[in-house]
Amino acid sequence: MNNTIDANKYLNLYILILFIFSVFYLHGKYNVGNDSTVSEWLINYESGFTKRGLIGQIAIFISEFFNFSLRQSILLLQIFSIGVYYLLLVNFFKSLRLNKIILLSIFTPIFLLYPVAEIEVLGRKEIIIFSFFLIYITLKNFKQKNNFRIFLLPLLMLIWEPVIFFFIFWLIVDYIEGVFEKNYKSLIKYLLTFTPAIFIGAYIALNPISEIDHKNMAIFLKENFNENCYMSCALLLSKSSVYDQFQANFSLFNFEIFLRYFLIILIGFGPLFIMIKFSKFKRLNYRVFLFLITPPIFVLFMMMSDWGRIVNIFYTFSIISFLYLYKKKLVKFDNEILGSFFIKVLNKKYIYTIFFVIFCFGWNPKTSLTGDIGTNPLWKIPYNASKKILGFDSLKFFQDNPLIKWHKENIE
Repeated sequence: MNNTIDANKYLNLYILILFIFSVFYLHGKYNVGNDSTVSEWLINYESGFTKRGLIGQIAIFISEFFNFSLRQSILLLQIFSIGVYYLLLVNFFKSLRLNKIILLSIFTPIFLLYPVAEIEVLGRKEIIIFSFFLIYITLKNFKQKNNFRIFLLPLLMLIWEPVIFFFIFWLIVDYIEGVFEKNYKSLIKYLLTFTPAIFIGAYIALNPISEIDHKNMAIFLKENFNENCYMSCALLLSKSSVYDQFQANFSLFNFEIFLRYFLIILIGFGPLFIMIKFSKFKRLNYRVFLFLITPPIFVLFMMMSDWGRIVNIFYTFSIISFLYLYKKKLVKFDNEILGSFFIKVLNKKYIYTIFFVIFCFGWNPKTSLTGDIGTNPLWKIPYNASKKILGFDSLKFFQDNPLIKWHKENIE
């Protein structure tokens, strides 16, 4: 029990540190003119309806109401969104009995660490989707869950429409929890609650923004906020249709990329795969669970070039769903896991510590599918922050400092 309490305390500290670095990096780059973190939040409805415009419209309202610059209102929304997400995670983890394999599944670099290690992803709109999913699974009343699916899922579609590919997690969690009965009639009634969100998704897919509307939105941003419609905002036009989403990726595919991401998923998901393999689901076979959650990621891999980001989103939904079911005792670990070779090795304290540091902090996927593996985020995150705080490369300073050189040459 004490070990569990200690582990939760350190996990909370870890989340706090990630939040501090998140705020620091967001503030450091909110004025950068070529960053997708801000450009995605510039999309709005001022020239007509378009996908992902809801949050941008809210940012414009905040900017005009409080007389902030648009970038300042976006920064505040991003910090608020990340803060809410981390608070929800702290609440989610507090009653979770942690063990070594669960800790590995939480500290894997494709989960909490990823947006801070790869700051191009930091503050993107999926952070809001994660928060709503965490809120949803805490709802106790079946009527509240029905209202959430009917009224709030359409809002999520207006924030970030690829959330539709992850509705399967809502369905799986609800099915195992017994929100609907195991019969055809009950399933149909349940699926109908997704209809408004699916309708919004179909409307978005069939009504991409026109060139004129996109030009008018760009003019509005320039004239009212001196903002250019760049990066994600600009891609709204060049990747406006579903076909454009797929077609833009095909020329980038090659064997090396497929192999790299196969290994990223295999290794990054490793602790979760082990837990699923050695677990018993209350109303579902683990093979069915894996089969159901797999198709969305393949579709998104075909549509989006931010493969590292896709892995992070897919893993976030997967681990939150699994740990929620585990907390509710709707998933139980099989005793075989305790006797497996992997767990026996990790029971040796020093081996586990070394493995933990290398596995959790020694690497991370890059944002783009063409990017190689990032290395050593445990060092790079604070080091890059120190460079920004001090205004220079502290490592290079110590290497080039003549006093240091003289000391090495004459004393050492």
